[in-house]
Amino acid sequence: MRHPPRSMLLAVAGATALVGAMVVPVVTASGATPACTVEYSVTSQWDTGFQGAVQITNNMAPVTSWSLSFDFAGGQKVTQGWNAKWSQSATTVTATNESWNGSLGTGASVSAGFLANWSGSNAVPSAFKLNGTTCNVDSEPTPPTSPPPTSPPPSGTAPALHVSGNKLVDADGTNRRLLGVNRSGGEFMCVQGYGIWDGPVDDAAVAAIADWKANVVRIPLNEECWLGLSNIKPEYAGANYIAAVKDLVAKVEAHGMTPIVELHWTYGQYTGNSAGCSDVHATCQKPMPDAQYTPSFWSSVASTFKGDQAVAFDLFNEPYPDRATSTTTQAWQCWRDGGTCPGIGYEVAGMQDLVDAVRSTGAKNVIMAGGLAYSNDLSQWLTYRPTDPTGNLVAAYHVYNFNTCASESCWNSTLAPVAAQVPLVAGEMGENTCSHAFVDQVMKWFDDRGLSYLGWTWNTWDCSAGPSLISDYAGTPTAYGIGLRDHLRALNG
Repeated sequence: MRHPPRSMLLAVAGATALVGAMVVPVVTASGATPACTVEYSVTSQWDTGFQGAVQITNNMAPVTSWSLSFDFAGGQKVTQGWNAKWSQSATTVTATNESWNGSLGTGASVSAGFLANWSGSNAVPSAFKLNGTTCNVDSEPTPPTSPPPTSPPPSGTAPALHVSGNKLVDADGTNRRLLGVNRSGGEFMCVQGYGIWDGPVDDAAVAAIADWKANVVRIPLNEECWLGLSNIKPEYAGANYIAAVKDLVAKVEAHGMTPIVELHWTYGQYTGNSAGCSDVHATCQKPMPDAQYTPSFWSSVASTFKGDQAVAFDLFNEPYPDRATSTTTQAWQCWRDGGTCPGIGYEVAGMQDLVDAVRSTGAKNVIMAGGLAYSNDLSQWLTYRPTDPTGNLVAAYHVYNFNTCASESCWNSTLAPVAAQVPLVAGEMGENTCSHAFVDQVMKWFDDRGLSYLGWTWNTWDCSAGPSLISDYAGTPTAYGIGLRDHLRALNG
């Protein structure tokens, strides 16, 4: 997935120092759905002003107009806004709908933003009302009849996996569908110099993922941080980074979930078509892995986890050599064989190189390989698939509502033939609508065929900037994430 703008990620990383909280958490007393939810965020801030945003979700009966109110506690003053008519009287701020966004069906959301002045403090509002109804609390709170539940205890070690035909199975031969989430952070925080993870990864945070009834967590990584290259701060590099990854993998497994360690950002300068950055360092998604460092990365990762076949390996996040080459054949050849690829200025490591790097260590772990077009094109995956002496190769697919292959007709023509021969995992799925209608379609198609999928992403970003499943690390879903949460609980509850 292409992440939110770098400025937004840096703002999130530094949010605690600036304003104490980026988003008001949605907390309920008994777990019931609130009548309405409001996510409030400070998207940028400077000496005398800031930019804020609200996302409103109506869980009541449909309305044809809406009015949101909240109080500032730090002397802030709204100066202008958009997507709503903004006004302020003393400390009370009111946002009412525009003529074109007044209708909110049950479960529907709307977002609006504003600019405001501040001095002294920029305290986050503590309460919100939609059409007079208090949001972010139970609509019908009931006193508990027993002590509140705690996080479920770890359910034991995740199962070792291998490929059998076109299925993933455990040691007993039982089919294992991978249904869960991505946990972004390890790919960007370290290279940006802010840490290793974006948000908490302690046992309570991992338990919150398990509480959604997920059975898999994909963990994106950065090769420069793992290898401890000199451009990374030592505290976030090499042995420290590896230890943090091993610790998170262990926590994921302790809750019975499969960890997928995945290479997201890599070395190599690319400034051609669809370049994510011009930096030679691993600060964005590159079209292909680099031959200089990526085989070493996978040799090290495979050596680290080869004694644990519960860990799966995802070779490279989203290849897009097709944006650099002039023909599709050149792109697929580059994807498999690497070397000197047209349009890419560095020596490329192909998928066969990476499979060989993993297997040379003796590791038999399941390996995932995504296709072209940011892993959205598997049309020739079977023709060009790498050779794996262990037979534990899986096709990886990414799908968002804005992708080319995002319809049942495309899935039927390009995915179904692949899924008939090898296990197919949608390592990422999502939508940029702050809703879940599209992922509902994806899940149904994959459910009907017994396939696997993971939602992007278990991070508290604005779901319209980069699809975010949660608004806090206790697991409160966004209007987009609630679709995946409820579906996983229905399947695995």
